[in-house]
Amino acid sequence: MILIDTHTHLYSEEFAQDRSEMIQRAIDQHVKKFFVPAIDTSYFEAMLAVKKQFPDYIHLMMGLHPCSVKPDTYKDELAFVKSELQTQQYVAVGEIGVDLYWDKSTLNIQQEAFDVQIKWAKDFDLPINIHCRDAFEETFEVLEQNRSQLTGIFHCFSGTYQDAVRAIDLGLKLGIGGVATFKNGKIDQFLSNIPLEHIVLETDSPYLAPVPYRGKRNESAYVNLVAQKLAAIYQKDFHQIAQQTTKNALEVFKKSVNS
Repeated sequence: MILIDTHTHLYSEEFAQDRSEMIQRAIDQHVKKFFVPAIDTSYFEAMLAVKKQFPDYIHLMMGLHPCSVKPDTYKDELAFVKSELQTQQYVAVGEIGVDLYWDKSTLNIQQEAFDVQIKWAKDFDLPINIHCRDAFEETFEVLEQNRSQLTGIFHCFSGTYQDAVRAIDLGLKLGIGGVATFKNGKIDQFLSNIPLEHIVLETDSPYLAPVPYRGKRNESAYVNLVAQKLAAIYQKDFHQIAQQTTKNALEVFKKSVNS
């Protein structure tokens, strides 16, 4: 049995004291692939370091996080993203998208950065990994303009059933993590109506730890708890959940299947 964490910030400062042990715990829990999103250049060296430590398990994305899209720096940051993508060392463009929780004033340049990075993903034949917070319509606006040959994951999906259908119609998988275990998460109320072939597992560690660790540091081993919750929601065996979500993830990240 193999599990895949399609979104985990293994380079986070929150793992500074026990990073190796944390990753090994996940490996011992059958997590055999970790997909690590980029944020901006300030995290680049840390990303490379964790990849070097566990090269057979870790796969890096490259992209500019919407919260790092700032008027004075985003063009330089995007230039760095493009130069790195040209090395062909990455398995996806992410995480990219729109975040209006922290700063609504940068909406226009967030959408601009999102749009250009989607186009680069198509140029380099890579999937995208989407960040969306308090910005479903603004995110879908950009996605709809780029809907042809779109592939990737709607990371940390927390929208409505209608949002889910809309994302799937665009060719995207839904990244399901700890939110599915929250009493107020709401997505557990309709997930069983979404065919399992559209679902992938993630943790977003160190954030959004699933129950019973909610409010504490998340880690990739807890992807097991997400799979257990999905087994209950879909009324399927745990191994069926693991098998199908792993298959789904590998379909998205084709470039890493044989790496």
